[in-house]
Amino acid sequence: MARPITHIFRLLKWGRTLAKHGALRGIEKDANTPPPVKRLARIARLGTFQPKEPDYAGAFRAIGPAAVKLGQTLATRPDLVGEEAANNLLSLQDNLPPVDFGQIEAAIAATFEQPLSEIFSSIDPDPVGAASIAQVHRAVTSDGEDVAVKVLRPGIREQFAKDIETYEWAAAHLEAMGGEAQRLRPQLTIANFKRWTLRELDLRREAASASELAENMAGVERYRIPTIDWDRTNGRVMTVEWVDGLKISKVEELTARGHNMPELANRLVLAFLTQAISGGFFHADMHQGNLFVEDDGTIVAIDFGIMGRINRQARVWLAEILYGLTTGNYKRVAEIHFEAKYVPSYHDVDEFATALRAVGEPMRGKPVSELSVGQMLDGLFAITRDFDMQTQPHLLLLQKTMVMVEGIATQLNPKINMWDTSGPFVKSWIRDELGPEAAIADRLREDTQTLLRVPELVRRIEEQFPSKGGAPEPPPLPDIELMWEKRAGKQRKWPRYILAGALGAGALFAAQTLGWIA
Repeated sequence: MARPITHIFRLLKWGRTLAKHGALRGIEKDANTPPPVKRLARIARLGTFQPKEPDYAGAFRAIGPAAVKLGQTLATRPDLVGEEAANNLLSLQDNLPPVDFGQIEAAIAATFEQPLSEIFSSIDPDPVGAASIAQVHRAVTSDGEDVAVKVLRPGIREQFAKDIETYEWAAAHLEAMGGEAQRLRPQLTIANFKRWTLRELDLRREAASASELAENMAGVERYRIPTIDWDRTNGRVMTVEWVDGLKISKVEELTARGHNMPELANRLVLAFLTQAISGGFFHADMHQGNLFVEDDGTIVAIDFGIMGRINRQARVWLAEILYGLTTGNYKRVAEIHFEAKYVPSYHDVDEFATALRAVGEPMRGKPVSELSVGQMLDGLFAITRDFDMQTQPHLLLLQKTMVMVEGIATQLNPKINMWDTSGPFVKSWIRDELGPEAAIADRLREDTQTLLRVPELVRRIEEQFPSKGGAPEPPPLPDIELMWEKRAGKQRKWPRYILAGALGAGALFAAQTLGWIA
């Protein structure tokens, strides 16, 4: 485990990169930023020349692969990083210079423990895509099948582990400062980010996610997932069928080939709703580079490293919220927020409903092209602050994906109305899931499951409270020692850490000034 001085040095180094891109200006100006964070930002930007317009996406790209992924996560958190930064980070494309093919070839051979010639008859040395975690090459298997081969970048797991450790350390300190920083729950944001990233770093799990999503979407016409080649897939390499199609971003070419753009946009939105609301398991990286359109109009999705799950109760709440906003039933939307305990019970339901109406009414009945997303987000995040709503990390991926889907659908059909498109689907799902027949079936299923759990519950109680001795000690929880924390028998270490950090910043500045490091 790295020492605090190591974390401080990394943060200052990253801070200087952010400063060079003008990305610390918002942190320093924000009234909610804790004073220690502002001081650290001032140290980091000491001696830098900042551009007039901040380039948050460029800064995260310059810091490295883990930062690219973190930046994409923060794009869903305008409440945490500000609207300007979030909008800029939405443009953060996950592409980096490719790794030399010799390293990729060696990595594939090592992971399969056999020569490449026995697995693939040919591999194109020029990648078709190079992202922060892996890169993809077109290949032909020894069986003659055209495939795409995804390979982890050498050393990427170790690099991510170091960076995430510092993210965790920084988030713990930020949240411990209380106030707005505590309400926004940065530790849970990083915890979710870590979980998503670890999943991406195991390509077997990505392959399994693709397989599961393919099963869930089997009944949806003209939407499919490429087939996994399990014989040529492991933790570091994933092989899938090659997809021939146009990227969904090439609107002019799709139009020239006779595709119906409004119909394509509607199908994309409904495919997402089917995944998120009906199945509770959705493709959470639906940007333009991961969606293709085949000649018959079939939408093909690729890259399943980031997937989202929503349990049934959360899906019911989500569907009711969407339907309530669609129909203008703000009272019911407010009640759901209280039932889900998103809003503390000491607030008034009717007051919250009125606040929702102030945000929702300007949006209803208008195409996306006429909506001010910035004003809408400003209103929503003002509500979260006014009503002490804590961030709900389990919904972050959903929010991010909804923004992506809306953006693509708008490019395909600028006149699309997201409420009108989603309304009938949500209404139908609510009728099927919350109607009287569904309620009776749910009650019978829950009661039966409860009865079946009784013997196991008794055994667990006996294990927790044996006849001799007390209850067993709870398992240890991860603990990050705060710099200012005074523990028994220890002296305060944080002044020395701050001093060392300042000295480190000075050394870093001198090294950059002399051209020793980039």
